[in-house]
Amino acid sequence: MIKYLLKCKDCEQEFESWFSTSNEYDRLLKLKLLNCQSCESINVEKTLMSPNLLKTKKKENLEEIKKYKKVRKKLSDYKKFIKDNFEYVGENFTYKARSIHYDKKKTKKGIYGNASLKDIKELREEGINTDIIPWIDEEKN
Repeated sequence: MIKYLLKCKDCEQEFESWFSTSNEYDRLLKLKLLNCQSCESINVEKTLMSPNLLKTKKKENLEEIKKYKKVRKKLSDYKKFIKDNFEYVGENFTYKARSIHYDKKKTKKGIYGNASLKDIKELREEGINTDIIPWIDEEKN
């Protein structure tokens, strides 16, 4: 895990974020999946940050591993809850969300699926409540 200090170029807000690797940061930036916590702009960049060197003591490293596993478990629990209680609509998420909102369609379940940050921002601007949840790969440890 690596922690970066990020800065929004639009509102100048600084915030920290964790990534599994530096390559993961680059991948998310390229896909435009990083956004400002304050203004939701995707115009975000890394800033200088002092390195956080891992302590060499085995006990302290084990504590870090335990924290990491606890976070993964919580995300896994969220994922299971969503799969069990919501309808997967895939790439049609934006269309389905608008249909439910504007047509006042009654649904037995909420929906989940894929949408770009731009689509999510547009939905929110239209008053359609959406959330972004990290979807972890169960295969990786």
